[in-house]
Amino acid sequence: MNALALLVPLALGLGMLALLFFGWTLGNGQYDDPEGAASRILFDDPKENS
Repeated sequence: MNALALLVPLALGLGMLALLFFGWTLGNGQYDDPEGAASRILFDDPKENS
């Protein structure tokens, strides 16, 4: 029982920290262009070949 008194608030605190970090990444625009990097890898850069 003593372990639960420590682990439950610790788990809730870590979950809240993860939620705050996710909100921070949303606010900083980390997910604005999810397809951009995935499609850029498929095409050659014309400046490198010349």
